[in-house]
Amino acid sequence: MAPCPVKSGVVFGDDLLALFKWAKDEGFAIPAVNCVSSSSVNAVLEGAAKSKNPVIIQVSQGGGAFYCGKGIKDDGYKATIAGSVSLAQHVRAVAPLYDIPVVIHSDHCAKKLLPWFDGMLAADKEYFEKNGEPLFSSHMLDLSEEVDEENIETCVKYFTEMAKMKIWLEMEIGITGGVEDGVDNSGVSKDKLYTSSEQVYAVYEALAPIAPYFSIAAAFGNVHGVYKPGNVKLRPELLGQHQEYAATKSGSPKPLYLVFHGGSGSTADDIKTAVSNGVVKMNIDTDTQWAYWEGLLKFYKSKEGYLQSQIGNPEGEDKPNKSFYDPRKWLRECEASMTKRVELAFQELGAFETLSKS
Repeated sequence: MAPCPVKSGVVFGDDLLALFKWAKDEGFAIPAVNCVSSSSVNAVLEGAAKSKNPVIIQVSQGGGAFYCGKGIKDDGYKATIAGSVSLAQHVRAVAPLYDIPVVIHSDHCAKKLLPWFDGMLAADKEYFEKNGEPLFSSHMLDLSEEVDEENIETCVKYFTEMAKMKIWLEMEIGITGGVEDGVDNSGVSKDKLYTSSEQVYAVYEALAPIAPYFSIAAAFGNVHGVYKPGNVKLRPELLGQHQEYAATKSGSPKPLYLVFHGGSGSTADDIKTAVSNGVVKMNIDTDTQWAYWEGLLKFYKSKEGYLQSQIGNPEGEDKPNKSFYDPRKWLRECEASMTKRVELAFQELGAFETLSKS
């Protein structure tokens, strides 16, 4: 394996392009984990550092609002914007300490959420003017519920502005099914779950003249959440067909940078096939949410007798329990469990200590 082409810390622009190209060329993908608190951010960074791999920290609209504080009314998405910016600032403050490349990304932004997108871009511009780089590494526009023409036109409009700061754009064409963060696509018709090669190339043709900093989340039966085997029919081989079609049309070999949404619960074979066809980023949320919760569940079960009152436990009626209910104790158990799941994600994506290959 060729050595990682970028330095540790938050990456963007040409470095992010080089990072994704390296992943595609070497046949692995980078997990993108949704985070809702500094605790979950730290757990993901720890998992990446232990695995010796680059990682993507991402925030959704609901995650941003939660990060700000649910006590704040989200008029005009002001809480969502503030929380998302706060998460990005936290990542920038601590990422250099983990000695790995880190990407800061915002997740699905539907048409109704564009004020949130605008708010993050305003923060990017302010940060860029002071530091010569944007606050976020990348943002996602998800107008897959709109007609393709509007979807692509909106992406062109925003990407033209984003490219001035070398911000990466991820866009979705075709719909990821299931339910996530208040977006319910569980009733969508099945044909919408499979994007055609013509649709994908229409995106490439529109965005490539602007800048190379973009990726496409093409639907191949993906569904958010985890479901019983047989309920979801993934067709990752379609991604290979998209690459071949785009290569023939553009004259460039394997030109697409692809994204795998709804990765939780996918089989090892589906993931391997998707990565071999140019997927460089896979979203993980449901599985890491469960891992975080499971850390608390196991801690409570193992220490139940010490968690019923402030005073009194199996060792004596007058024994204090502060060392057990201190949030730092049980939150750390949540983090440790989530960290292990992140480490597993790297293995599933073929990323085996990629940063040590130098």
